[in-house]
Amino acid sequence: MTDTEAIMWSVEKDPALRSDFCNLTLLDGRPTDDRIDATLARALAAIPRLGQRVIGAPLRIAPPEFADDPTLDLEAHLKEVAVPAPGDDRALLDLIGALAEQPLDRARPLWEFTLITGLTGGRAAVLQKIHHAVTDGVGALKLSLALVDFERNPEAPFVPEPRPTASPRHDTPSDVTRRAVNDAAARGIGAVRGAVGSAARVVSRPTELPRRAGDTARFMGSVQRQLLVTDRARSDVLTARSLRRRFETRALSMPELHAAAASLGGSLNDAYVTGLVAALGRYHARFGSSVDALRLAMPVSTRAAGDNISANAFAPARVVVPIHPAHDLAALFKDVHARLDVAKHERVLSAASGFAAVASGLPTSLLVSFTRAQTRTIDFAASNLRGSPVPLYLAGRHITANYPFGPRTGTPLNVTMVSYCDDLHLGINIDPAAVIDVDAFMRDIDSAYRDLLEYA
Repeated sequence: MTDTEAIMWSVEKDPALRSDFCNLTLLDGRPTDDRIDATLARALAAIPRLGQRVIGAPLRIAPPEFADDPTLDLEAHLKEVAVPAPGDDRALLDLIGALAEQPLDRARPLWEFTLITGLTGGRAAVLQKIHHAVTDGVGALKLSLALVDFERNPEAPFVPEPRPTASPRHDTPSDVTRRAVNDAAARGIGAVRGAVGSAARVVSRPTELPRRAGDTARFMGSVQRQLLVTDRARSDVLTARSLRRRFETRALSMPELHAAAASLGGSLNDAYVTGLVAALGRYHARFGSSVDALRLAMPVSTRAAGDNISANAFAPARVVVPIHPAHDLAALFKDVHARLDVAKHERVLSAASGFAAVASGLPTSLLVSFTRAQTRTIDFAASNLRGSPVPLYLAGRHITANYPFGPRTGTPLNVTMVSYCDDLHLGINIDPAAVIDVDAFMRDIDSAYRDLLEYA
């Protein structure tokens, strides 16, 4: 594991900090069993981590590692359930919310697929639940390419190169300890080399010291804004917390929202976040709140070409965004655009992996306490992912929609948007203890985006 993945794995000692995420794929019918088996076999060949479990190093002297599971049992990972009557979308969302609340078995590979039947109109669905330690949202989309086809019945389905097979490795405690010690030594050598290199640059170029002092001050300011926030979340409405999940979905027109963003002088992501904060402003106004800004957590991808798709490559950015005046959408959009642009260029984001390396070595109790304290500074989370621009098929069935649900990890609300053809699909993970009137909040979501499109 990377240090970031190791942190997500360790802090689950607190169940509120679970980091598994889900994706709901809607299909135009139930796939046949043989197509499901073939698709799953293809995925296992292309994605090594689907066949691996986590093995921890003794005394946490190094991050845990992924190792092939010699007892892999696919029946424990692939399930089938029927949605309760009447089989409509509300019944489906209630079902997957209950399924998502169940934690993954940490002794097995960290994923679970559930085939859901009995939907109205003869439809079916697949709920994919994957631990965040396996990959991030961008990586999950790339991994999904091993599951899908571009035709319903391709003459020559994509078959990945099978990964080399080896005899199952049964690690002894001494094996794990030896690898952990070697890994810790390598990380230590890397840190020493970095420190020596920095010192050498200072000695050889002393005239750069004043500029470096200014850079250091700006960097430490970025650290304070992003990693060491001390004030609590700003909302006086979204205050309670629970482990329950309420899932909601919405679909928007990508061409319409893109045109609205362009007319207002910004990006699709700016319009997406503006709609969310406008909705939150309206929801807070329902309760007589005078709060005018909330703190948003938004992952920024650090993935480069050629990076391992089965690894996390993101840095968490935090930005305070306005929620009033929701009626002045042009001003709200402009303010959101400016603040998101600043957040994307925060200096500390490029050094996030270094801070993760330090934090991952903390005692588990201290790491959990620190992570819990930082999550309590966040009012809501949002992500924006780029999906497929063309229709896709899963096991011979047309994919009609994809709704991603990111982990809340102690926050009241997480909204994730992914594009698919000309649609934008929003998966909304709500803590019903915090958002006490979900129906009203969803009406605010609808009206905020409708007004944004009409205004633009």
